[in-house]
Amino acid sequence: MSKILIRGAKVLGGEPQDVLIDGGTIAAVGAGLSAGGAEVVEADGKVLLPGLVDLHTHLREPGREDSETVLTGTRAAASGGYTTVFAMANTFPVADTAGVVEQVWRLGQEHGYCDVQPIGAVTVGLEGKKLAELGAMHESAAGVTVFSDDGKCVHDAVIMRRALEYVKAFGGVVAQHAQEPRLTEGAEMNEGIVSAELGLGGWPAVAEESIIARDVLLADHVGSRVHICHLSTAGSVEIVRWAKSRGIAVTAEVTPHHLLLTDELVRTYNPVYKVNPPLRTERDVMALREALADGTIDIVATDHAPHPHEDKDCEWAAAAMGMVGLETALSVVQETMVDTGLLDWAGVADRMSVKPAQIGQATGHGRPVSAGEPANLTLVDTAYRGLVEPAGFASRSRNTPYEGRELPGRVTHTWLRGKATLVDGKLT
Repeated sequence: MSKILIRGAKVLGGEPQDVLIDGGTIAAVGAGLSAGGAEVVEADGKVLLPGLVDLHTHLREPGREDSETVLTGTRAAASGGYTTVFAMANTFPVADTAGVVEQVWRLGQEHGYCDVQPIGAVTVGLEGKKLAELGAMHESAAGVTVFSDDGKCVHDAVIMRRALEYVKAFGGVVAQHAQEPRLTEGAEMNEGIVSAELGLGGWPAVAEESIIARDVLLADHVGSRVHICHLSTAGSVEIVRWAKSRGIAVTAEVTPHHLLLTDELVRTYNPVYKVNPPLRTERDVMALREALADGTIDIVATDHAPHPHEDKDCEWAAAAMGMVGLETALSVVQETMVDTGLLDWAGVADRMSVKPAQIGQATGHGRPVSAGEPANLTLVDTAYRGLVEPAGFASRSRNTPYEGRELPGRVTHTWLRGKATLVDGKLT
């Protein structure tokens, strides 16, 4: 593997420095570095971050390759600056056995655009009735440490308790999709003024908050770790804040779209805004931003949920829930958190690389940009502003809520263990 010299990069947004990569490892960081025969990348003041880590990605393979595949999803990830993604279990067949998680893991190994760490299902078939093969998935080649029925809530308290007890034995974590199903029957959007005016079935905030409250208490009771997926309400923030003040082992994520978009957009009846959990109010958005800034919410996770054209280009009631997010996540975070002064770039690295790698135990990712560390890196042109054009996405699906919207920032380079996966904005 050849040497690469990144010249004049603002490491974590600091003063410009040079970074030398040699053999998949960062060899040196400092001013005025030189290396004979090295490929030189002129950063010109672009921001250099550790490669991003997404704890919540839907790659759809096996079973829904019309939406996304491991190949197309990891190409989208590399385009967005990610060097590892955690693939959710709601595939067909469900990733509830060692065989299926190993299949997904090996596909990631073969394609090489980023590392793929499968997430195992908590229950067999995501049905919420019987624990899946948690131990076997952990002991498999995939080494699963995160388990989730995402898309469905583990709503039975006894099953959730047993899952928390089981993963405690090997230091795993249960990632909960917090949605009380009986409170959300027929729900199509956030319950509130807009849903009442539109006559659409409302999804109340308490449906999320009640499950989070129950699960942090269960985690405390059994001494295990729980992670809250796509937290979306101000009330949920307060529950997580309370739990952390009590020393309960809870972590939480927020999606980029919940940091930017509100339920007012549903007035257009454009199904691109139909998502689970739903877009909430401006008050919720502001609470989520503040919680991400102060560390109550630990990480940003995309919940990248690709769908084929026909599943979104239809009437609201029939449309699938979900948005693609890997290729726009960093831009949305710059817009909502950096350009507003709520986070600096070191904070972004913490929320989008360091902490998610720690929660998911992604070895070699989320590491400092310093000598001796793996060269998992992304270079960002933070001065760029441009329109989002989904026709140019690497993802197989185009269901983005940002089409035609101007967003800041553009990932120009991504390196996975020193190998360039993205160069000058183009996949290798």
